[in-house]
Amino acid sequence: MTLPQNDGRKRVIIEGISPVVDGGRFPAKRTVGDLVHVEADIFTDGHDAIAASLLAHRAGSESWTEIPMQALVNDRWTAVFRVGEIGRYGFKVQGWVDHFETWRRDLLKRIAADTDAPVDYLIGADLIAETAGRASAKDAALLLKRASVLRSGDRVADLRIHATDTALHELILRYPDKRFATESDRELSIVVDPVRARFSSWYEFFPRSTAPQPVAHGTFADCEKRLPYVAEMGFNVVYLPPIHPIGRMFRKGPNNTPESEPGDCGSPWAIGSADGGHKEIHRELGTLADFRSFVASAKELDLTVALDIAFQAAPDHPYVRDHESWFRKRPDGTIQYAENPPKKYQDIYPFDFESDDWQGMWEELKSVFLYWIAQGVTIFRVDNPHTKAFPFWEWAIAEIKRDHPEVLFFAEAFTRPKIMYRLAKLGFSQSYTYFPWRNGKAEIAVYLTELSQSPVREFFRPNQWPNTPDILTEFLQVDGRAAFVIRLLLAATLGANYGIYGPAFELMENKPIRHGSEEYLNSEKYEIRHWDLDRPDSLRPVVARVNAIRNSNPALQSDWSLRFHSIDNDQLIAYTKESEDRSNLVLTVVNLDPYHTQSGFVTLPLDQLEIPADRAYEAEDMLTGERYLWHGPRNYVELNPARLSGHILKIHRRLKIETDFEYFL
Repeated sequence: MTLPQNDGRKRVIIEGISPVVDGGRFPAKRTVGDLVHVEADIFTDGHDAIAASLLAHRAGSESWTEIPMQALVNDRWTAVFRVGEIGRYGFKVQGWVDHFETWRRDLLKRIAADTDAPVDYLIGADLIAETAGRASAKDAALLLKRASVLRSGDRVADLRIHATDTALHELILRYPDKRFATESDRELSIVVDPVRARFSSWYEFFPRSTAPQPVAHGTFADCEKRLPYVAEMGFNVVYLPPIHPIGRMFRKGPNNTPESEPGDCGSPWAIGSADGGHKEIHRELGTLADFRSFVASAKELDLTVALDIAFQAAPDHPYVRDHESWFRKRPDGTIQYAENPPKKYQDIYPFDFESDDWQGMWEELKSVFLYWIAQGVTIFRVDNPHTKAFPFWEWAIAEIKRDHPEVLFFAEAFTRPKIMYRLAKLGFSQSYTYFPWRNGKAEIAVYLTELSQSPVREFFRPNQWPNTPDILTEFLQVDGRAAFVIRLLLAATLGANYGIYGPAFELMENKPIRHGSEEYLNSEKYEIRHWDLDRPDSLRPVVARVNAIRNSNPALQSDWSLRFHSIDNDQLIAYTKESEDRSNLVLTVVNLDPYHTQSGFVTLPLDQLEIPADRAYEAEDMLTGERYLWHGPRNYVELNPARLSGHILKIHRRLKIETDFEYFL
C-alpha cells in the first residue's frame, strides 16, 4: 500500500468554512467598514485540545494578519476582522493540536481531584522548554527558568502555583507549536465594495423629460437643475436611462407603436445611429462637457450618477455596419432583431455571443464601461444582463474592478432565481428583485427572509423598487395614493438598497396602456413627458421624510438584521432592523390594506432585542414625531391609510454596548 503524500501527523480537520460561495469558486461580498465573521468546523481525533487561527490579508500583499479563533459550540470556531478598504481580501483557516493546552487542561482536572503527581509537572516542563526554542531570547529565558522550576521536584503544592500561573499561559500562547498545523485547502476571497453597494437610495428620471416647457427636449443643463430636487428628497444615486444617439431605422412611436411619425423620439434603448453609438451622446441632450458638468454637480450634492448600459444596437448603429459578424443572421440574410415572443423589438439587434469574433466584441464592450468611467461614472445599471453570456460578465467585471474597484454594477435581470444569483456571483454588486410582485404578508416575509438570512446574502445584494419604467404593478394601478405610500414604506425599510422611477412614482402615475398590462400609458420609454413637480398632491414630502429616516438610522442601512415579528392581523406586517453595534433599533409596522384602518397587537421578543422586560420603553414614530410608551412584549398599533399607512418606530432602550478588540485590515 502506498502511503499518502501529505503529512499524516496533521490531525486537525477543517470543514464548513463561512463565508464561502460555491466552495470558494466565487468571492463573498462586503462593503468598506464591514465586519467579516469567519466560522469553521475544526476538530481532531481523541481528546487533545486544539487551537485555531484565521489568516487574512489584502489581495496582493504578502503580509498576513493572524487572528486567534474562539470556540463556539459543537466544534464550531469563529474570528472577526473589519475590512477597511475597497478591493479584494483573502483569508485561510489554520488548526493544530495544542499539546500544552491539553496538558494544562488535564492538570487542572488532576489538581481539582488531588491526583496530580511530580511526573505530570515534568511533562509540562518539557513542553515549556520546547516552546522556549520558538521564543524570543528574552521570553525564552523566562520559559527555561519556569521549566527548571517544574523539574526541581519541589512540593506539589508549590509546583501547582508555578504550572497554572496565568502569565505563563499567556506567554506560551505567543509561540504555538504549528509543526503539524492543518491549513484550509484554498485561500477564500472577499470583494469589498464602496458603502453605496450596501446602502443606496436611487432616483431614476429621463433626461429628455426635464425641459421646463412641455414637448421641448430636455438637456443635461436641465438635468443639472433637477438635481437639487433629487437631493432634497434624500436620494444618493441618480440614475439615467441610456443617453446615446437613438436609431432611426424601425424607430418605435408612442405607446410602442411599430411605426413612428416625424418628430417621434424613439426609445433610448434603441442605441446607435449615424451620430454614433455607445460612446456618444444624443445630440439633443448636449455635449460630453455638459455631461461631465452634470456629474460634477451631482457629486457636489453627494449624489452618485448611475448610467444605463444596454448592450444591443439599433439597425443603424455603427457596430452593425463595421462588425456585422457580431450579430446573428436569419436564413434570408437579414439580421435577427430582438424578440421575446410574442413581443417584438424591431428597433434593436442583440449581440451574438457565439460570434467568431467574440474576443474582439468582448474587448469593445468592455471599453464602453471604461469610456464612461473616464467621464466620472462609477455605477452602471446593466440592462438585461441575463441575455448575455455569463463568461463575458465574469471576465469583464473582474477586468474592470481590478483597476477600478470602486465601480458598481446593478443587474436588471427579472428572471429565474438561479440566473439572478449566478449574475451576482459573477460580480454584479446589486440586483433588482421580485419585490414589486410580493404584496401579501406571508410572501413578503418568506422572500425577504431568504434574501437576508440565507447563504444567498453572502453574494446577492437586493435593491427593492416599487416601480420602474417597465413595471407598473396592478397594486399601484388600482389602489390609489395609499398603495404608493405602502410600497414606498416597504421598499425603503425592508431594503437597505431601494429606488423609485420618478417623477412617475411621487406623482402617482398609475394608468396602464391596457387592462392586464404593466406597461404605462404614454410611457416615457417612447415619448417626452412633462411633469408638474410642484403638484400639491405629490408624495415628495413623504419620500423626503422616509429617506431622511433612512439616512439618520444605521439600522436601516443594512439588510442582515431584518427580523419579522408576530402581529395578530394578516393585513399588518411588522419587522425590526438593528445596527451592528446594537445602539439603533427600528421597528416598522405597515398596513397592507390601502382602504381600511387595521389594528392589532405586535409581539416583540424582548430578550433577543435586549429591551427591558421590567420597565417601560419608548417607541418614537419618526414619520409623525408621535411617541408611545410601551410595556412588555405585546403592544397595540392602529393604522389608518387615509392618514398614513405605517409606523417607522425608533425603539429607545437602555443598552450596554460592549466592544472587543478589532482586527482592522
